Amino acid sequence: MNGSKTNVSTSGGNRGELIDKVVKIRRCAAVVKGGRRFSFTAMVVVGNGKGKVGWGYGKANEVPPAVEKATKDGTRNMVEVSLAGRTIPHTVEGHFGAARVILVPATPGTGVKAGSSVRAVCEAAGIHDILTKSFGSTNPANLVKAALNALTSLRSKQDIERLRGVSIV
Repeated sequence: MNGSKTNVSTSGGNRGELIDKVVKIRRCAAVVKGGRRFSFTAMVVVGNGKGKVGWGYGKANEVPPAVEKATKDGTRNMVEVSLAGRTIPHTVEGHFGAARVILVPATPGTGVKAGSSVRAVCEAAGIHDILTKSFGSTNPANLVKAALNALTSLRSKQDIERLRGVSIV
């Protein structure tokens, strides 16, 4: 990879049954009398691998506390996602800002075909087979939010039958 740095990494872990993936770490510099004072922000995707996923944002003077704060924030903001086995029930599109993400269900054995930000969301949610395409913004934060927007708008066949009051064959 020629020394390029990836933006997504697992930060050590499974807290209980939670999977947390660091999507983005940013450094901010405040110029003070003695020089520059650095602070860090972290964006983390948290999921249980069984249909619950969320994202969190944390700020601190060092990276590990920022990741810890983001993970704690992500566990508070988890949402339920409808899954159909190892994939999603239907094609769905999500938006956030200028980012647009399309998620397409895939046959078993396909794997997660996604960029780093959307891949983190899918893997944390427990999706094993999916095809994705992102359009517009490449900002990792907006892509994560667009992917979560898409996943929260998924409906299972049972949900549709219950909402419409009919049975779908």
